[in-house]
Amino acid sequence: MSLTLYYHPLSSYCHKVLVALYENGIEFDRRIIDLADAADRAELQALWPIGKFPVLRDPARQRDLPESSVIIEYLDRLYPGERRLVPDDWETALEVRLWDRFFDNYLQTPIQRIVSDRLYATNGDLTGERSTLATAYRMLDHRMASRIWAASPDFSLADCAAAPALFYACTLVPFPDDCSHLSAYFERLIQRPSVLRVIDEARPWFSFYPFAQAIEQRFRQASEEKGSRPV
Repeated sequence: MSLTLYYHPLSSYCHKVLVALYENGIEFDRRIIDLADAADRAELQALWPIGKFPVLRDPARQRDLPESSVIIEYLDRLYPGERRLVPDDWETALEVRLWDRFFDNYLQTPIQRIVSDRLYATNGDLTGERSTLATAYRMLDHRMASRIWAASPDFSLADCAAAPALFYACTLVPFPDDCSHLSAYFERLIQRPSVLRVIDEARPWFSFYPFAQAIEQRFRQASEEKGSRPV
């Protein structure tokens, strides 16, 4: 029995797991969950009552795993491929986990609050969220001045987290012109075959993202040409 990923193609946290799966060519089945659909929502909650994706089902081990970072560590240990996404070396692994949390907490969290504010028209004060993104950009630009990848000599869990976080973050707060190291890192990420595949699969859904017009034309053109929601 194969792994099954419960996910949505537009979700940044799902993108993070998809990048990891594609990096190592791990075979899995897909179950797209539409949270607006009561039956889909109930199916997801049966696996993880919190009702958030992604969730990975592993029938062979009778495990249902939530949380993107946990899923990737699980895959890295039990379904290893050519690339270790969490290094064996303890100090390097600690750095990878630190920067994974950085991308989730200081990019993904502000992103979700800004997007939710637009979706639900709450018109909240988002000064803090935008300031957090700006601070994170400066920290990353400084860090990436002497690095290729975020936390390890090789592509890692931290970069799986970085790719979708930066992809969506720059639609809300553009990268500053003087953050050239950050921009170069983003370009390396989006040229990664695993990341390109995730973006390609998300294209038909971009029109449902509330800041779709801020997605660069090079990423959204294909979805605009299709002009309809996939079935």
